[in-house]
Amino acid sequence: MDETQFWELIDSAREAADGDPEEQAEVVVERLLQLDPESVADFARHFTVRFRRAWTWELWGAAGVLLAAPEGADEESFDYFRCWLIAQGRSVFEGGLADADSLAELLPDFDEEIDGDAGELGEAAEDAYEQLTGAPLPALGLPPEPEVPEGTPFPLDDEDELSARYPRLWARYGG
Repeated sequence: MDETQFWELIDSAREAADGDPEEQAEVVVERLLQLDPESVADFARHFTVRFRRAWTWELWGAAGVLLAAPEGADEESFDYFRCWLIAQGRSVFEGGLADADSLAELLPDFDEEIDGDAGELGEAAEDAYEQLTGAPLPALGLPPEPEVPEGTPFPLDDEDELSARYPRLWARYGG
């Protein structure tokens, strides 16, 4: 599976699930079960690379604004948010990485009760691989995720900081 096929699977599953993150994960598993184990491992590699690319302070702060977390999004919530960001497709994912505040325009609707959490998608390849082979997904041969997010740390719970860093997001979802 190449990068284009990865994103096509993500997009088609999101469309089939009408944007529901839990259902999207189920559709991804169903579609991965139609592939060979190596393709499922390739999907896992693509997913993991993107998940790690999203390990940034800028996206973490944006996640806190979108999730309406006055104390800032905790690490587990941010992990689920990163999965959800991948689930939104290539243009939203890449746009959010390039400029986290642009998520205000890239996400036409955001419901903090439904959106922002796609932890199940992060486990889809593992689930499919195990169903296909009866064995756990092998090591992907990727370097470990860094201990700390990329970029310069800032207080994730400081509303003045968040409103200054993310003026468009803050105008739509903050406060």
